[in-house]
Amino acid sequence: MPLPSLLTRTRSRGYGRVQSAAMRPIPVSRLKHVAADAVISAGAFSLAYLLRFDFALPDAEMVAAAHQLGIVVALQVGMMASFGVYRFIWRYIGLREVRTIGLALLTATLPLLVVRFTLPDGLAPWRVPISVIVMTMVFMFSAALAMRAGRRVIYESYQQPRQPHVGDGGGPKAVLLIGAGRAGKAAAEEIRRVRRADLLLKGFIDDSPAKQGSVIHGLKVLGSTNDLATLVAELDIDHVVIAMAHASRQNIRRIVSMCEQIPVKARIIPSLPELLEGSVSVSRIRDVRIDDLLGRAPIQLDQAAARGVLSGKTVMVTGAGGSIGSELARQVIRHAPARLLLAERAEFALFNIHHELQRAYPDAEIVPVLVDVGVRDRVARVFAAYAPQVVIHAAAHKHVPLMEAAPAEAVTNNSCATRTLGELAAEAGVEVFVLISTDKAVRPTSVMGASKRLAELVIQDLDARHATRFVGVRFGNVIGSSGSVIPIFRAQIEKGGPVTVTHPDMVRYFMTIPEAAQLVLEAAAIGQGGEIFVLDMGEPVKILELAKDLISLAGLRPFIDIEIAFSGTRPGEKLFEELDMSDEQIAKTRHPKIFIGKISGLPPGQVNDALRRLERAVAIGDDALIKRILQDVIPEASLTLPVCPDPQRESWPAAVAAHVQV
Repeated sequence: MPLPSLLTRTRSRGYGRVQSAAMRPIPVSRLKHVAADAVISAGAFSLAYLLRFDFALPDAEMVAAAHQLGIVVALQVGMMASFGVYRFIWRYIGLREVRTIGLALLTATLPLLVVRFTLPDGLAPWRVPISVIVMTMVFMFSAALAMRAGRRVIYESYQQPRQPHVGDGGGPKAVLLIGAGRAGKAAAEEIRRVRRADLLLKGFIDDSPAKQGSVIHGLKVLGSTNDLATLVAELDIDHVVIAMAHASRQNIRRIVSMCEQIPVKARIIPSLPELLEGSVSVSRIRDVRIDDLLGRAPIQLDQAAARGVLSGKTVMVTGAGGSIGSELARQVIRHAPARLLLAERAEFALFNIHHELQRAYPDAEIVPVLVDVGVRDRVARVFAAYAPQVVIHAAAHKHVPLMEAAPAEAVTNNSCATRTLGELAAEAGVEVFVLISTDKAVRPTSVMGASKRLAELVIQDLDARHATRFVGVRFGNVIGSSGSVIPIFRAQIEKGGPVTVTHPDMVRYFMTIPEAAQLVLEAAAIGQGGEIFVLDMGEPVKILELAKDLISLAGLRPFIDIEIAFSGTRPGEKLFEELDMSDEQIAKTRHPKIFIGKISGLPPGQVNDALRRLERAVAIGDDALIKRILQDVIPEASLTLPVCPDPQRESWPAAVAAHVQV
C-alpha cells in the first residue's frame, strides 16, 4: 500500500495539504470493518481464556472475563483505528499494512500489562492474565490479517478482470524477466495481479550468483544474461523484459545489444521516476526507448530549492505551448504556485497545455494568456493585471537552418523580445527572470546561436541595472522536443527510410525534457543574478550511433533493412557543439552537475546600442546587414557573412553604424 493510503492529500488553490488519516473520521463504508474486528477481538479474547483454563472456565474467572472483554475489544479496535488501519483497502494489503496492524495491537497490550501489574488485589477481576493478554494479541493479529489477506486473494483470483489479449491471435507470449530484484518482483507480481492474458511468465534472469536457482513468486531464476540465448531458444521466448530499477544505461545497452544478436525483442518496465509521477503503471511494460541508452544516468536536481522559489508565487512561463515550455509548466504547477500564467502566441498549443493542466489540477489557478511577448504594450498589460513574481522565458525560435534563412525573425523573437520582456519584468518588480538559452550560443556559427548569445548579453546587462535577478540556462539538445532529431529519425524509419544523417562525425549533447525543466527551476532557486548556468551532460553522442540505435530499437537492421544516408551539414551547423565545460570557463555550484559559465558581458550601453541597430536593420529588411551586426557585436561568432556590397567603403562596421543610425 503506497503512502497516500495513510496520508490523504487535499488541494486548495494549488496548495498541497496533508492531514493524518488517524485524525479524520472513519468513512461510513468502513464501519463494517470495525464491526468485524470487534467480533474477532471478542472471539480471540474468549479463545485465549478458554485455552488458559483448558476449556474448564471457573465461574469466578467467567465473571472476570465478562468485566474485561469490553475493555480489551475497545483497546484493540481503538488502537487500530488510531493507527489508520480502517483506511486501508483490503485488496491491496501488503507488508506495510501488516506492520501497522501489528504495531497497533502491540500498543493495545501495553495498558493491559500496566493494569495487570499495578491494580491492587481488591480489583483483581479487572486484571487480565498475562497469558491471556499475549494470546489475545496473537490470535487477533492472525485472524485480522487472515481476513484481509483472504479478501485480497478473492479479489485477485475472481474479481479482477482478465486483460484482453492484444497480440496477433497466436496465444500468450512467453516472457523472461531480466532482474530478480525488487523491480523484477514488482513486475511479476503486477502482471499476475492484473492477470495479463497476453503474457506467460517463464522465469527470471539475473547476474547475481546468489540468486541462481532461487524461486520468487513461484518463478525460478533460470540463469544469467550469459544464458539468455540458450533460454530464449529452449523456452520459445517471444520477448524479454528488463526489470532493473537501478540499471545503468551501459547495462541496458549491453542487454539490448545481446537481444538484437539472438534475436529477441527487448522491452522494459517504467523507470522509478515515471512510476513516482504516476504517468504509467508497472503493468504497462513498454519498449526500450532511446533515452534508456544515452550513456549516462538521468540527473536529479534539488526539487526542495525550486519549491521554495515557486510555492505561493505567481509564475509566468512564456512559450508555454512548446515542448520545453509545456514541461516547465507541468513541473511548476507541482510546486503549488499561487497562480500560473501560460503565455503563448500559438492558440492551439496554448489551448492544449491549459486543458491538460486544468484537468490534472482542477483547484489550481491557471491562466492562459494569448500574447506575443515581443509586443510591449500587450505584455505590459499582462504584468499590470497579474503581477508575476517569477518569469521563465522559454519563447524562442530555435531551428538553425530556418533561422539562417530568416535572420530578422531570429533577432526579433530571440533577442529583442527578451529585452522587451526583461525590461517590463524589472519595472514590475519581478523577483527572478530565467532565460532559456542553448549550447549553440557558445562561439556561435549560426544566426540562431548568435541571437541567443545576444539574449544572454541582454539579461546580463539588465541584471547589472535592476534589482530583479536575471539568470540564463544553456541547454543541449532535448530529447523529444519539437523539431529535434529523434522524432525526425523515427518518422523516417516508419516510412522505410532512408534515415538522413548530416555527417558521420557529427556529435551532440543530449538531455531529457524533465532534466531541462528541472535545470531551469534549479537556476531560479540558486541564481544570484547575471549567471549563465550549464548542465554537465556527460559525453556527447554521435548522431550516427543514435540513428543506428533507433533503427535497432524498431526491430530493424541499420544499412540492411533501413538505409542511412549522409546529407551534408546545413547552413550554420557545427560538427561539435560546445558547452564551455573546461576548468577555465566554469565555476562550481552546490549541485555537482550544474556549473556557472564565466561569460563576460558587454560594456554599459553597448547591448542596447546593438539592439537599436538590429531593429533598424530588421525594419528595412536587410538580412545581410543583420548578420554583419551580429558578427560585430559577438566577435567570437563565426557567421557566414555576405560579401560587402560596396567595397569602396572604408570599413564594414563604420558603414553599419552609419546605415543604422537612429
